[in-house]
Amino acid sequence: MKVDVITLDNKVKEQIELSQDIFGVAPRKDILFRVVNWQLAKRRAGTHSTKVISEVSGTTKKPFAQKGTGRARQGSLRSPQMRGGATLFGPVVRDHGFSLLKKVRALGLKMALSSKLEDKKLFVIDTEKSSTPKTKELKAKLDAFGWKKVLFVGGETLDNNFMLALKNIINSDALPSQGANVYDILKHDTLVLTKDAVENLTKRLSK
Repeated sequence: MKVDVITLDNKVKEQIELSQDIFGVAPRKDILFRVVNWQLAKRRAGTHSTKVISEVSGTTKKPFAQKGTGRARQGSLRSPQMRGGATLFGPVVRDHGFSLLKKVRALGLKMALSSKLEDKKLFVIDTEKSSTPKTKELKAKLDAFGWKKVLFVGGETLDNNFMLALKNIINSDALPSQGANVYDILKHDTLVLTKDAVENLTKRLSK
């Protein structure tokens, strides 16, 4: 399938062929859900923790005599039923991530790209390079396209001037091609790929 390659000044420069096997895959909600869930699980810090009895500071002395006080017998002031004591079955530091087949991850990315193209919210530009790091100039160009919540995906590296101009625009972001992922693509309303990004993503997902 062919799409127009445009400039940031909204001029058609040429046409480029997009692979049907990558940009023409029918989306499936279950696959996209699995990949997004996998990504978000990997992002969780997993640093929540509570103290077990061995970690609670305090005396090891028996609170009071076993018999003769009329009270329930107690063995430690650090027990869970005591104020300031340990927590039973509380959260511990752990990794929330889980494994997901590479084929499923690649299929999810293909479906995310295909869904944007199907919704006519995928655009291809010749380059993201900017001569100046002026946010006002870049925002005017984005407003001319009507792009409000946009994700740019570039080549292996991103132009520094472009990044400086983009970082002050709300709900807009940019990633190198190796950082393209399902969550960020679906999170943004519009996806803009450079020619280098199309080439790199095609190589990456054709393996």
